[in-house]
Amino acid sequence: MPLKQQPENLSSTEKALKLLMAFTPNNTEMGTLELSKKLGIHKSTVSRLLHLLTANDFLYQNPETKKYMLGRAIAEMGNVVIKSLNTAIVSIAQPHLNELCNLVCESVAMEVLTGTNVVLSGHVEGQSHIRFSFQPGERVPINVAAGAKAILAYCEPDFVDLCIQKKFNRFTTNTIVSKKKYKEVLADVKKTGIAYDNGERYEDSHAIATPIFNHEGIPVAAVVVAGPAFRMTPKFLGEIVAPLKKTAAEISKRLFY
Repeated sequence: MPLKQQPENLSSTEKALKLLMAFTPNNTEMGTLELSKKLGIHKSTVSRLLHLLTANDFLYQNPETKKYMLGRAIAEMGNVVIKSLNTAIVSIAQPHLNELCNLVCESVAMEVLTGTNVVLSGHVEGQSHIRFSFQPGERVPINVAAGAKAILAYCEPDFVDLCIQKKFNRFTTNTIVSKKKYKEVLADVKKTGIAYDNGERYEDSHAIATPIFNHEGIPVAAVVVAGPAFRMTPKFLGEIVAPLKKTAAEISKRLFY
């Protein structure tokens, strides 16, 4: 096992990176001496790097305390990353959806929260002759979609109320039309991390879903497995819970959760 490199043996670039990372996760103001002691890097080296990083807006020096914190350039870079994740979530998730589809042999999709609506995004159709076919871009009814339930179960109550303002339409005898009942279902989903569509939109189709979280721990999407009711048996659903959650966790990790 290689010996851990001592701080003073690091390159200037590595020291600069360690210096920036020292301000995470709370971006607390720190002075030269404090940083030197925290990182084990000589005060003169820390001072030189602080001036260099401040000159390029990676750090900001408080003119009153003379201490430093992360600067504008870091904030701009962070915004770029977050915006790119929001727009690239489908491409980020697609390989994981493909893998899950190959494993469970049923259709797999991702439902994404957009404003107060949930939209079907990336998908992979199962290989069986009889399978569930997703319609990308379709706005799904929140009261029946497994993915929508998985997402909203972890949202703030006020936001949930905003999302369910409209009347719930009935599609089958299994459709939830009572908003009180719907909130009870969301509470159950939050306990298990798993949501279902038990023939609530199409009697002959069932689905199971679990949420995807972003870097702030906010649910932004859900992984969904759907198929004909005769194959989506309790035994099958129980067997795919673990790979379903694993897939959602892998996508969430790519979103820095």
